Amino acid sequence: VQLQASGGGLVQPGGSLRLSCAASGFSLDYYPIGWFRQAPGKEREAVSCISSSDGRTYYADSVKGRFTISRDNAKNTAYLQMNSLKPEDTGVYYCARSDVGYCTGYLEKYVYWGQGTLVTVSS
Repeated sequence: VQLQASGGGLVQPGGSLRLSCAASGFSLDYYPIGWFRQAPGKEREAVSCISSSDGRTYYADSVKGRFTISRDNAKNTAYLQMNSLKPEDTGVYYCARSDVGYCTGYLEKYVYWGQGTLVTVSS
């Protein structure tokens, strides 16, 4: 089982990025997939999650209306479209697989994690 996050980079405030989370070793459509981020000196926090059963999506209040999570089961890949980026969105972004069958903000419920991709929002 592997998850590989990619798509990070340096972007100016107000800009956009799309992160990808490519899964291998399992079918993405059977598991909820979450995105998390960790800013320098801070704890890792939940950003968004998409459920496996009905595709329902969840967002942290800080990103609602700006970020959109999606999945392409045919490509076995999940995405996080990030618009109107702010400096406080800076951090390492991780995707992870929930192994409890539902989306949750508890990190310990996610067993498999991608390696992280760095997003820097700065002018």
